Amino acid sequence: MMAVAHDGVAGRVLDGADKGLPSEAAGLSVADFLAREPRLAALWTPLLVLDDRVLDDNIAFLAGWVAERGLELMPHGKTTMSPQLWRRQLDAGATGITVANPSQLRVAVDAGIPAIMLANQLVQAEAIRWTAEAVAAGTRIWSWIDDPAGIDAIERAMGGAADRPLEVLVDVGRPGGRTGARSFDAAVALAERAASSPAVRLAGVTGYEGSVAHGRGDEALASARAYIDELLAVHDAVAPLYDDGDVLVSAGGSAYPDVVGTAFAAASVAGDRARFVLRSGAYLLHDHGYYRENSPFEGAGLRPAARGLARVVSRLDPDTAIVDAGKRDFPYDEGLPVPLSAIDRRGERMPLPGARTTKLSDQHGFVRIAPDSPLAVGDLVVFGLSHPCTMLDKWRLVPVVDSLDDLSTAIVTDLVETRF
Repeated sequence: MMAVAHDGVAGRVLDGADKGLPSEAAGLSVADFLAREPRLAALWTPLLVLDDRVLDDNIAFLAGWVAERGLELMPHGKTTMSPQLWRRQLDAGATGITVANPSQLRVAVDAGIPAIMLANQLVQAEAIRWTAEAVAAGTRIWSWIDDPAGIDAIERAMGGAADRPLEVLVDVGRPGGRTGARSFDAAVALAERAASSPAVRLAGVTGYEGSVAHGRGDEALASARAYIDELLAVHDAVAPLYDDGDVLVSAGGSAYPDVVGTAFAAASVAGDRARFVLRSGAYLLHDHGYYRENSPFEGAGLRPAARGLARVVSRLDPDTAIVDAGKRDFPYDEGLPVPLSAIDRRGERMPLPGARTTKLSDQHGFVRIAPDSPLAVGDLVVFGLSHPCTMLDKWRLVPVVDSLDDLSTAIVTDLVETRF
């Protein structure tokens, strides 16, 4: 069973704006609410719920996979924006947390995360100065650069030189991609500019293979491998520019960690002194959609840790059930929720053969079912969800149970707070 003492969550007072919690929770602290051992069945729908055992298993799996190859993991925290879950990843061996923008960086610093990668270029003067203050106070922070203008912005904000230069990683990209220097020569020139700047320290290279490859087909895998080869080539070319401090080489989302890990492990074994860092974040929750189709670890170590719960509120058309969950509750950008089963009013599990979600509106979901299905108004539908990065952002608190095997008897053991 999880502890609830992380990051001040235990003392947080619940109120009516905490979606999904029963009315009697209002006015109680999180600790007092959990001490009552509330049943999941007593919570209101729509609801998102996490499986504690699966979270542990997923965390342990990737931590072990990375450690076996002599690599590091700084998982992308934007997936959950939950310091509680970040701490679990750090406790399992992650050497830092990755974030996507200065606001997320501030959440991580305020949560006491000791090492943070900002997977973006710092350009706003106030954010740059705040980052410098956080570094001076003891937090290790690396940010990305993909343009000399990014170094110019840091130099202006820092007044030219800096007592503690900000550590930067050269972001390697491709034409038409996301961020990243658009050619090998541009990346090397950017590294030279960083190495000569009194306001930054060239600390390595980085990139994101997911912006140049999609799916698990042969062509996509070849594109991802070629990209990582280019990234390592830039790293080799700029090696003479590094100082005596540690150097990071980073890539690896949740679709191609095997490709990245294989290349990084080979470089490490060959004697490269760099710290090779993966940033996979979606592995923690995994899913029933996008990553079930695209993760190399589906069926080999990762399982979906989240479910969506919604009640049937209308059954007026014979082949359709309307449930009380929509776009404001469940992710839909990389696939609609997948109806897995139902639980009737007696607590009995009911299969839903052939059921599928056909549409989500803001607050309702449309589930196509067999015309003779016994699914009735008031029954609970259990959904598998797709795309972890848009699951938790719709929830301030997410209930956790020891296991999702029997939702009708499950006890809520924790509430995970998000800070989006």
